[in-house]
Amino acid sequence: MPKMKTHKGLKKRVKLTAKGKVKYNPSFAGHLMSHKTGDHRRKLRRPSFMVGRPAIRVRIALSS
Repeated sequence: MPKMKTHKGLKKRVKLTAKGKVKYNPSFAGHLMSHKTGDHRRKLRRPSFMVGRPAIRVRIALSS
């Protein structure tokens, strides 16, 4: 059976931490910020962590 390939598009958008958590930058943070509250903009600055089933699927897609 052939080896699983790393999903290259996902590799560019997501990082795995040392403990295996999936870290990513949230969407809706690029532009059109004037109507968003300061709290929301500040929250968008920080990286987010994926939890649950999507995180497991990402780990599988990144395993090479």
